[in-house]
Amino acid sequence: MSNHLAVDFTGRVVIVTGAGSGIGRAVAVSFADAGAAVLGVGRNEQALAELAAAHEPIETICRDVTEEEAPQAIVRAAVDRWGRLDVLVNNAGVFLSMPLHEVTYDRVRQILDTNVTAPSLLAGAALPYLRTSRGSIVNIASTFGHRPLALAGHYGASKAAIEHLTRSWALELAPDGIRVNAVAPGPVETSALAASGLSPADVQQIKDAEAARIPLGRRGRPEDIAGWVVRLADPAVEWVTGQVLTVDGGLENT
Repeated sequence: MSNHLAVDFTGRVVIVTGAGSGIGRAVAVSFADAGAAVLGVGRNEQALAELAAAHEPIETICRDVTEEEAPQAIVRAAVDRWGRLDVLVNNAGVFLSMPLHEVTYDRVRQILDTNVTAPSLLAGAALPYLRTSRGSIVNIASTFGHRPLALAGHYGASKAAIEHLTRSWALELAPDGIRVNAVAPGPVETSALAASGLSPADVQQIKDAEAARIPLGRRGRPEDIAGWVVRLADPAVEWVTGQVLTVDGGLENT
């Protein structure tokens, strides 16, 4: 998609969290294809090594974004390597199916630490460098941040928080020339459902049900999302900020 839209990130530096698989991997590759130097962040060292080996413009750092020192370490790694930072993509997230009767303190904290706190601290750590480059932040939200989701309300609430933060940061940072937008994917073919603890049979049942509800007739692919992340970060789109772009095959309209 980056080639089709003639997006050029040559000379620019991008951080992508959750880059080892799924949407994050596709985003990292799309930025690299558009000419950017990319720092891919993740927890799976082997997956990151394979990503970097396959794409020369991508370097990686193995960190858990919820660790207290991670935000500063991640931003410092990019700036030490390339001397600047132009784009932060807050993609790392966790999905947990958590019916109300199964709510625990630790599970709620896991969702909020990963999906809300870590992106906030990363954005704060990146801010001085984004001011210099007049760069941008792209957050990965979810259709379910503005659409009810039975049995996973806390996940939806965390993504609703990201939508609100996106709009609020856009207002706050506009005087610095920093744009803040979000992409809200619908159901996408990633490992998130399998990693949530659901059985393979339950995962397949959910996938089939989702595909049946989506007007365009299929679940998304990571590449469906990645192109829009790159486009929203493009400096040429200089008058777009505070927006949450839903990319879900029409699910939002059902």
